[in-house]
Order: sequence, then C-alpha cells, then structure tokens
Amino acid sequence: MEIEDAIKFHGHLCPGLSLGFRVAKAAEEHFKNKRAEDEELVCIVENKSCSVDAIQVVNGCTFGKGNLVYRDLGKHVYTFFNRGNDKALRLVIKPDGIKNDEEHQNLFPKIREGSATEEEKKRFKQKHEDKSHEVLNMPLEEMFKIEEIEIKPPEKAVIFQTLICSECGEGMMESRARVMNGNYYCLPCFEKYDI
Repeated sequence: MEIEDAIKFHGHLCPGLSLGFRVAKAAEEHFKNKRAEDEELVCIVENKSCSVDAIQVVNGCTFGKGNLVYRDLGKHVYTFFNRGNDKALRLVIKPDGIKNDEEHQNLFPKIREGSATEEEKKRFKQKHEDKSHEVLNMPLEEMFKIEEIEIKPPEKAVIFQTLICSECGEGMMESRARVMNGNYYCLPCFEKYDI
C-alpha cells in the first residue's frame, strides 16, 4: 500500500494521515506481514485522529474485524501485535518529534470556523501540504519513541446475538441490551426511564 491508497480512503493528504502512514509502514516492516485478512494483526490506537485511517488501509486493522482497538486517551500512541505473540511494537510520538509551525497552527481555527480569507486558505493549504510531506520524509526515530513491549492481548472479537428493543423496535447487540420487566431495551430507550 502506498500513501495514495490512504489518501483515496481518507479524502485528502494531511499531517495526521502522513503520521498514520508512517506508523502503519513501520508496523508492516517490523512484523514482516501484509495487510491483515482477519484478526491476526491488531492495533491499539489511543486517539481518533486522521492517522487511524492510514492504519486501516495499510495494515487492514478495522473496527469491523475487531483488530482495531480504540482507547480514548487523546495520545498519539500506537501499539501493534500479532495474535498468539505477547511481544508488541509501541510507537509514541515524541514531544518535539514534529516541529510546530506557528503560522499553520494559527490559521487552523480560522479555517475551521470559516473566517479565513482566500489568501489565508491558500497559505494554510500550502502549509498543510508542506507539513504532510515533512512527516512522510522525516526519519521515523526522530518522530517516535519506538519500543518492543510485552502485552496481554485483548480478546478476539465476539459476535453477539441481535435482540430487538421492546420500545423502538431496533436491533442491538445482546451485550448492550438492558432487561426490565422481562423486556429487552436498547441503551437510549432504557435511559429514558428514571429508575
């Protein structure tokens, strides 16, 4: 897989996608494997940034297969391992791993809120592209602390029975159902009742 494959999936090139691509390729090289067909390669991500899209494309780690585990910690930390092996590759972005560009950072809020001028939009796009290419070309060891660690792998994905909510009629995973008076309720419907 190449960066173009990740761009096609994600929709555009950005520093986060470039970062994820570098992480994904490092894991691919470390484990000497191709894209996961099932759950053999697992990635634990500690953020929900653009980087995760590159990991899905390059490594085949996805929520649907259960081999992409999301921990909402807001950190650029990525841990990969092959099932059946307690050795994992952990990549942690260094605090000074990617140099901040003050102009780029200052333009970001203006772009998000739609208040940027045409010149600022053009400047931001160029800065964004430059930063993306910088990340793609930096030595990996400059950006990341890379270590092999031991890990207790999470369980394989479990497929649960689908139950139907007694109130809204929608299906839900058995593990998420709540029972009240012998009836099954999905979480949103159950939360309506103040018990």
